Amino acid sequence: MASKKGNLSINSENMFPIIKKWLYSDHDIFYREVISNACDAVTKIRKMDMMGEYELPEGFKPRVDVVLNDKDKTIKITDNGIGMTAEEVEEYINQVAFSGATDFLNKYKDKANADQIIGHFGLGFYSTFMVSDSVDIDTLSYKSDAASVHWTCDGGSDFEMSDGEKKEVGTTITLHLSDDCLEFCNEYKAREVIEKYCSFMPYDIYLSRENEEGTETIKASEKLDSDVVIEEVHPEKKEGEDKEPELEYKIKRRPQLLNDTHPLWAKTPKDCTNEEYLEFYRKVFRDYKEPLFWIHLNMDYPFNLKGILYFPKINMEFESIEGTIKLYNNQVFIADNIKEVIPEYLMLLKGVIDCPDLPLNVSRSALQNDGFVKKISEYISKKVAEKLAGLCKTDKENYDKYWDDISPFIKYGCLKDDKFCEKMNDYILFKNLDGKYLTLPEALQINKEAEEEAKKEEAVDENGNKVEAEVVDDKSEDKKDEKEEKEPRIIYYVTDEQQQSQYIKMFKAQKMEAFVMKHNIDTPFMQQLESKNEGISFKRIDADLTDTFKSKTSKKAAKELEEKEKEISEKLKKALKNDKLVVKLEKLKDKKMSSMLTVSEESRRLADMMKMYAMNGMSMGDFGASEGQTLILNANHPLVQYVMDNKDEKNTEMICEQLYDLARIQNAPLDAESMTKFVERSNEIMLILAK
Repeated sequence: MASKKGNLSINSENMFPIIKKWLYSDHDIFYREVISNACDAVTKIRKMDMMGEYELPEGFKPRVDVVLNDKDKTIKITDNGIGMTAEEVEEYINQVAFSGATDFLNKYKDKANADQIIGHFGLGFYSTFMVSDSVDIDTLSYKSDAASVHWTCDGGSDFEMSDGEKKEVGTTITLHLSDDCLEFCNEYKAREVIEKYCSFMPYDIYLSRENEEGTETIKASEKLDSDVVIEEVHPEKKEGEDKEPELEYKIKRRPQLLNDTHPLWAKTPKDCTNEEYLEFYRKVFRDYKEPLFWIHLNMDYPFNLKGILYFPKINMEFESIEGTIKLYNNQVFIADNIKEVIPEYLMLLKGVIDCPDLPLNVSRSALQNDGFVKKISEYISKKVAEKLAGLCKTDKENYDKYWDDISPFIKYGCLKDDKFCEKMNDYILFKNLDGKYLTLPEALQINKEAEEEAKKEEAVDENGNKVEAEVVDDKSEDKKDEKEEKEPRIIYYVTDEQQQSQYIKMFKAQKMEAFVMKHNIDTPFMQQLESKNEGISFKRIDADLTDTFKSKTSKKAAKELEEKEKEISEKLKKALKNDKLVVKLEKLKDKKMSSMLTVSEESRRLADMMKMYAMNGMSMGDFGASEGQTLILNANHPLVQYVMDNKDEKNTEMICEQLYDLARIQNAPLDAESMTKFVERSNEIMLILAK
């Protein structure tokens, strides 16, 4: 076969059905497209007026009217914008995807004007065919010698153009709805869709029903020139009133105004009051619980971006922590929660963002892949971090109050965004056991001071008498200091204040600090902070027993304790039938505590992770005494002394089991079998005491 070159042939009869069916994912979006085109037409005629190429009539009020007729199955969208000549209809409507907005911008790009043109692609008009059997256009151009034009098309590739009868400058688009799309000429459905997409478009949008016979009563001072008066109403004067009541009129029902042309985000923050922010929040998000606070974004360079982000109050136990951030382009709603623009963790917030510079695809419902979008996302993240940091520095009291509610946003943000984590590092708060909030540096400092105080305590001998501390040479002291510098700085935390109450009591007695971290997000969050802060380590309060909680003893007493530890360890292992159990004998400052259990942080985190991912059905209880657990016996407690002094006593084994379970029950709930044995054993011990 001989080689051949040529041009691809595109048949409009085949292309138009594809555009109708696949251009937009949601059929209701035609309202947005046609109304935004109408707003563009108004912007253009105002620009022509500013440039002196056209003079707007006196009292001109830019507006778009949506008129429904459920009997005729029609929707009319009318604007008082620039209109079109027959040549322009031929160029912009009959040529698919020739954007009149783009052509207008190119023609007048050197003429300065703050008004933004919304449309760019030239396809929005054709969205009307998704819901219509046929569409009519009646238009009259602003040009003095222009004649009105009527255009009609039944959704195929054929159209019909003729002279029109329109008398006012502007355009009316009439949609003759398909039988399966009649819901869109229902007043309630129309209002719902228009408020969804067009609530903040730049010109007034009115909704009415054609040939509506309804009336409303207004005061004379509220009457407009456009009102159709049915009759005058003279209210009767009430007893005790000095003035005559104001005259009233019964008028034909006015069209409903559906939008706010000056959204709050478009104003500068200094011009907005707290009540306006709250009212805007209630109106947009239908949420009547007041937000904690908000961030007003207002940026003109290097890109144009405005918006308001609200931090809502969330009940984490009963509500989903998923927010809504609405994205707008020139006050036209695009979509909720577009992940390319909004950092993932900020989707927990509620807010609005308007960015005219966003690179949208032709349906204006999604973003084109563009590095510029990433810069917008980074800017939003940066402004949120700056706001939170500033709040912590200048209004710490309120920042403390907000912390429990905003901590999920911040912790999730730290996990998802390293830059955000770095900016927030010194403004992360930890709630201590007394409900006080401390920053990371403060949390580290308190335990360091408590440990240093404990080191100053004098040692005692086996009889409790004070003995002199050992003298160490300068070199060993230097090595000790060097070792301490390399040791991680520890932050202790609590996951269950009730379960870990005995450990909490010990910490408070020694003026040690621990922090409440009981949510699922806290485990990965702590690991993130450890990776970002060299030398910092998090440990649950039952993970280790530091010297702070031990009584200082002489060298001789310590050696004797070590020998007894070996002996009692064997006894415990035999009684519990567990050769892997690690047993330590210590003299604790808290003489009322007989035994306690520590589980290494590494083992416990591994257990938590396995529990989270349900690996092989394993839980904390599956680790038993063989995985990172250490049983600590208090040599100062009579029960432990009884075990040490009574090797072969028949009750010794039972006391060993009880000491172990007492330690376990402070650390985690016992499984069903262990709890049953513990209760039976406790009853048996009580019977022995009662004899």
